[in-house]
Amino acid sequence: MKCVRGLSSSFLCFALLLTGCVTITDKGRTEGKRVAVKANPIEKAQSRITLGLAYLEQGDKIRALENFQKAYQHAPSYYRAQLTLAHYYELVGNNQRAQTFYSQAMATHRTNGDVLHLYATYLCKQGNYREADTLFNRAIALPNYVGIADSYENAGFCALKSGNSQRAQHYFARTLDYDANRPNSLLQLAKLEIDDDLLVQARARLMQFNQIYGARKSSLKLLVTLETQAGNISLAQRYQNQITP
Repeated sequence: MKCVRGLSSSFLCFALLLTGCVTITDKGRTEGKRVAVKANPIEKAQSRITLGLAYLEQGDKIRALENFQKAYQHAPSYYRAQLTLAHYYELVGNNQRAQTFYSQAMATHRTNGDVLHLYATYLCKQGNYREADTLFNRAIALPNYVGIADSYENAGFCALKSGNSQRAQHYFARTLDYDANRPNSLLQLAKLEIDDDLLVQARARLMQFNQIYGARKSSLKLLVTLETQAGNISLAQRYQNQITP
């Protein structure tokens, strides 16, 4: 299953395939006897979440919702069960229901980095930039949070959406401090540096991007702008010719 956490894409990177019921053989006491061990509510919920995500990826939203609801019934306090329902309702445009489940997750898991990150992403989409920024930074400050680069990057896009280019530049730079090869942050930071006439830094980032990912239309367009701005017209034309041979 493809796993992404961008502002405009499906998020749930935590699905694990768990079975609802397993059998084991207790050889120590009863040779050959099979003993059924029922999964606990969290395992049952996670199994339903996994199945629901598979249906969602296939475009079957009805069956996805059925499984997300069953996950919630198994473990209503489980943050992933809460988040999957919140995200589902967000996808289908029912923001009232989405807010209900995001609020429930926040009420019961206020120090969970994934909850803070995903609710912040939702708030940014709704235009609540200040609160979103606060929650991104709360997630980043958690001592054992592993999604710091994700939160910095989404905070950067949220700052861009709010019109705060300086804050966005800071966040994209911090993203690259934690993960130097993030394509979106490399391109966005290079664009912001070009806007600020920081051409040496921007050129280095774009060369890094092309070295890792190959020359793309997005990076070539930025290089055309950069070299034109730097007065290197022949080099700008060379990049332009790669875009439109």
